[in-house]
Amino acid sequence: MAKKKPENLSFEESMTELETIVAQLEQGDLSLEDSMKLFERGLALSQHSQQTLAKAEQKIQILMSSDEDADLQSFTDTESDS
Repeated sequence: MAKKKPENLSFEESMTELETIVAQLEQGDLSLEDSMKLFERGLALSQHSQQTLAKAEQKIQILMSSDEDADLQSFTDTESDS
């Protein structure tokens, strides 16, 4: 089965595939050629995910700027602090 191009994947699909690639590379059971192919795919997925996040951040900033009473604040993950 042919893999979808990174730009045709949702953010969640990209992250799931990227996690799988990292796990495969960490096992160290692959040939150098296979490792390089997976690394290249992982790099493409990572770049696509970063672009997706940048676009989402830009949209949020645009939406927040339309509400003059809203202040942009840094995101803090309260769950990880517990």
